[in-house]
Amino acid sequence: MLTPQDATLHTPTPAWDSPRPARGAEGRAGASTALAAVPSTWIDWAKAIASQLIVWHHLALYGPMCDVARELAPALMDALVEHARLVVQVFLVTGGFLAAHTLWPAPGADRAPAWKDVPSLWWRRYVRLAKPYGVAVMAVVVAAWLARGLIEHPTVPAAPEPAQLLAHLLLLHDVLGFESLSAGFWYVAVDFQLYGLLVLLAAAWRCLPGDEAYRTGAAVAIVLAVVLTSLLVWNRISDGDAYATYFFGAYGLGVLARWVRGLRFGRSHAAMGVALAVGLALLVEWRSRIALAGVVALFLCFAPEPAAPVSALGRTLRAAVAFLARISYPVFVLHYAVILAIGALVFSAWPESPVVNALGMVAAWVLSLVAGAALQHWLEKAPKRAPLPRQT
Repeated sequence: MLTPQDATLHTPTPAWDSPRPARGAEGRAGASTALAAVPSTWIDWAKAIASQLIVWHHLALYGPMCDVARELAPALMDALVEHARLVVQVFLVTGGFLAAHTLWPAPGADRAPAWKDVPSLWWRRYVRLAKPYGVAVMAVVVAAWLARGLIEHPTVPAAPEPAQLLAHLLLLHDVLGFESLSAGFWYVAVDFQLYGLLVLLAAAWRCLPGDEAYRTGAAVAIVLAVVLTSLLVWNRISDGDAYATYFFGAYGLGVLARWVRGLRFGRSHAAMGVALAVGLALLVEWRSRIALAGVVALFLCFAPEPAAPVSALGRTLRAAVAFLARISYPVFVLHYAVILAIGALVFSAWPESPVVNALGMVAAWVLSLVAGAALQHWLEKAPKRAPLPRQT
C-alpha cells in the first residue's frame, strides 16, 4: 500500500543529519577559509519550505479528503502530487552537507571517524532518529485504528503484526519486505543507511597511508566514485530504492559541496567537477530529481550567509523560518498520523462536501505543525539521563 515505489518515492524527510551549526561561525577566523562556513539561514529556509511542501504532497495524495476536495483546485492538487515530491533532493543534498560538516568537514581532515568510532556513531544516529520516530510509529498505529473504525480507504494501514512493528522500530521494514505503516517512514530508514555509509567511507579512508596531498586526493576519489556509481547505475534501478546506494548520488553531492565550500583556492574549479558529475549522470539518463540535486549542491558551494535582518518584520520572518526548520523532522514523522485521524473524522461526517474536506486538509496541516512542535518541545525538555556511577 505505502511503498517507496509509489508516489512517495521521492518524498523527503527533513535534513536532521547533524546538530545545527552555530550562527555566525562563518564570520570567525576568515569566512573564506573557515571549515565552519555553513549557510545556516539558507539551510533553514530549505528545511522549512520543503517540509511544508511534503506535508501538502501527502495531503493531496492520501486519504479521502483530497478525493472530495480535488474539484475545488484540481491543477493545484496535481502539482502537489507530481512535483512537490522532488523536494527530497533538497534534503538529501543538505543532509549530506551537514553530515560531512560534523563527520568529515574536509577531504584531508584528521577528525574523520576511525573504525573504533563506527559503532558509537551508528548508535547515536539511531537514537537521534528513533526517539521522535518511535513516537510517530505508535501514533500512526492509533490513528489507523481510529480511521478503520470510521471509514474504509486503501491508504489506511491494517493493524500491524508484531514482526512488522518490530521491523519498523529497527528501520528494516522495507529491507525485509514489510508493508510500510506510513508514507515517508521508508526514508527514515534510508537516512540512517546514508549516514552509516558515510561513516564507513570515512573510517576506510583513515586507514590509508601517504602524505596529506595523497590522502586528500584519495578522499575525493573515494566519495566521487561512490557518487558516480550511484548516479550512473544504482539510481537507475527502481527496485533498489530501499537502500542507501540508490540515493547516495544526491547525498554525496552534498558531501562534495561541503568540501568545495571549505577550499581556500580553486573553489570554482572544484565546483565545475561537481557540475560535470551531474551533467554526466543527466547525459546517461535525464532525471529531474538529479538535476535539482545538482543545482542545490552548486548553490551550497557558493551561497553566502545573508546579513542579519534589521527590520522587526525581517527578524520575525527569520525566527519563524528557524522554528519551522527546527520542528521539521517531528512534523514529518507525525503528519501522516494526523492526516489519517482528521481525514477519517471529517470524511465520515461530511463525505460529499468539497469545502469542508478542504478545510479538513488545512486543519490537518495546522495540527501537524502543532503536534511536531509539541514533540520537539518534549524532546528538548526531557531530562537527560545521568551517567552511570563509576564502579569501584
